[in-house]
Amino acid sequence: MTQEEMILQTEKFVFRELNGEASGHDWWHIYRVTKITKTIAQQENANLFICEMGALLHDIADEKLNSNEAEGIEKVREWLIHVNVDETSISSIIEIISTMSFKGGGGPPMKTLEGKIVQDADRLDAMGAIGIARTFAFSGAKNQIIHDPNIKPREHVTKEEYRTGKTTAINHFYEKLLKLKELMNTDYGKKLAETKHQYMEEYLEVFFKEWEGE
Repeated sequence: MTQEEMILQTEKFVFRELNGEASGHDWWHIYRVTKITKTIAQQENANLFICEMGALLHDIADEKLNSNEAEGIEKVREWLIHVNVDETSISSIIEIISTMSFKGGGGPPMKTLEGKIVQDADRLDAMGAIGIARTFAFSGAKNQIIHDPNIKPREHVTKEEYRTGKTTAINHFYEKLLKLKELMNTDYGKKLAETKHQYMEEYLEVFFKEWEGE
């Protein structure tokens, strides 16, 4: 099986797994992240196969969509073996997927250029107009309210607190989205993040005016 065939089969697999998922981690999120990944990878002269496979599979292993992270990682490994990806590439792809998640922002830096690229692409899809839409979709899926001025954004939370603690959709901007611009790894990712960050700041300005009935 060629790399192109492996990618095509993986696209079909991920579509089957995530199509219709309602928290903002659906197939179309994968589609966008993969496109952004390919754009950055070409700019940064990275290994396009590793980048594309990492982008396609990154949410298959996410603990939000599995009973635990280890189960998700094993599902990814089994798929990569199924489509005959070589062991060196499997290790590279698994390393990206197992370390790229935000999880409160306290994780170690990505070890490889390919990992940095996929992480940037995933974070870029959490910003701007799409990021705003995904935030409200995710909050609704988690039964979180839109906003409550009495519930303050959380700082320095643990991974578990970040995943399960009480918060709001608007607080998520301050707990994650507005932090992402400064966490970009690649020069091209930083460039793309600037406009998206500005849009989110402008959105919040309008939101708070309307919240007060202005």
